Amino acid sequence: MALDAWLPIGFKLPDGARVHLALFGGTGWQVYETQGSGRALVVDGVLANRWLASGMIDEGTMDSFKFGERQLRAISSAPSQMLCPVSEAKSPDNKAEALAFALALKVTRDIDSESALQDAIYIEKITRLLPTYSISARTGDDVVLGCWLTGGASIPATSFRRLRQMSRIDADHLKDVVQAAGFNVAEIMPLERKQASVEEKATEVALAGEKAGEVKRNAPEPSQVFELAGRPELAAFFNEHIVDIILHRERYKALGIDFPSAVILHGPPGCGKTFAVERLVDFLGWPSFEIDASSVASPYIHETSRKVAQVFEKAMENAPSVLIIDEMEAFLADRGIGAGSSHHRVEEVAEFLRRIPEAVKNEVLIIAMTNRIDMIDPAIQRRGRFDHVIKVDFASEVEVQSLLDKLLSSLPTESDVNSKPLAKALTGRPLSDVAFVVREGARLAARSGKDRLDQASLLSALHTTPARGREGGETKPSIGFI
Repeated sequence: MALDAWLPIGFKLPDGARVHLALFGGTGWQVYETQGSGRALVVDGVLANRWLASGMIDEGTMDSFKFGERQLRAISSAPSQMLCPVSEAKSPDNKAEALAFALALKVTRDIDSESALQDAIYIEKITRLLPTYSISARTGDDVVLGCWLTGGASIPATSFRRLRQMSRIDADHLKDVVQAAGFNVAEIMPLERKQASVEEKATEVALAGEKAGEVKRNAPEPSQVFELAGRPELAAFFNEHIVDIILHRERYKALGIDFPSAVILHGPPGCGKTFAVERLVDFLGWPSFEIDASSVASPYIHETSRKVAQVFEKAMENAPSVLIIDEMEAFLADRGIGAGSSHHRVEEVAEFLRRIPEAVKNEVLIIAMTNRIDMIDPAIQRRGRFDHVIKVDFASEVEVQSLLDKLLSSLPTESDVNSKPLAKALTGRPLSDVAFVVREGARLAARSGKDRLDQASLLSALHTTPARGREGGETKPSIGFI
């Protein structure tokens, strides 16, 4: 849809630049292309005054002028200087362009530590990301930087391996950029996979000391542990059985433990299994591959097994990597269940039985998820294939309140917002319901013309969000996460 421009083509701004086309716009601001291929940001007085009051800009940074009844301010930039919304990210071509954005992000955060920046306007000329104060949930600064460096992919800058795969910038330069923005670059594993050729084995022996030092330098500091706010049990499990083994490879290897064992996460729908795995993948920064019904299931004989084998092969080729098996009951149900088509299921289960130990030996971390652990073939669940079977159950009141506080902290809220009564009402329900109530409350607040989320909107969202039916069973939480 065409943007309704405030200014006519040819309008002369106070600094002499003449506007051409309106390119982008939002509440209280518009970005124009100027004659000569430069750009100009034009904002209303309300938004400009907010930037002045917060110290984001100084008096005189933007020129003041009137157009009709509007009191406006403007700043122009040359064609060589970037001026655009952060959401319009295009992967930078070189280190200089990337470094300019990283420095602007850091300078902005030094001035304003709270405002969301995913909807900000980047002005290279003044080294700033000017927030537009939208009501949308705040995206982490590491994701904002990662989006900019990759041209739109939601990859945290701290997931350096994934970032490197998506960015056009050299790895060493990319590391400098991420660090300039104030983030640590600490990979869990070295970037390059160790090959098993005779020549490389000889090189490995000759450079053993150097390799050991390299692994140590690339590993996170001991204080950099995997965290899942509000649900420490699952975080502790991941840290002990996965992260620590990866961080201290040589120590574990000396005692015969080469790589973390495969894990099954099971529990009711909506309790956060998928989110937990996504956060772990981000933390590790490894390539991830997925097996699910939509990607590999086939009605043709042998076809499903062939596709499963291909995914395992890709994961091993790109190791260290993570292989996620979602809704594993679709592939790994008990072979004793079923009639006419059970011989196909036997073949599929046999393929998994063969591939899982092989993949673990080749540095593939396997995590499977299911809502129906009772359906899974016993041969799959035995130790040696999946050593750990972890239940992710409904959250306690304390855990629900922790999630609410986390979600609300990323939104502009009124002083009357209180998560405690909401947490009490939502206890025993899936965590997806908790996130929905916050999102629905924000929608109701925005629909009412409010620029901050208030308690009344949250309570209204809660009352219009009934719990959906689920199968019976104990709802007391065992282990889970946020």
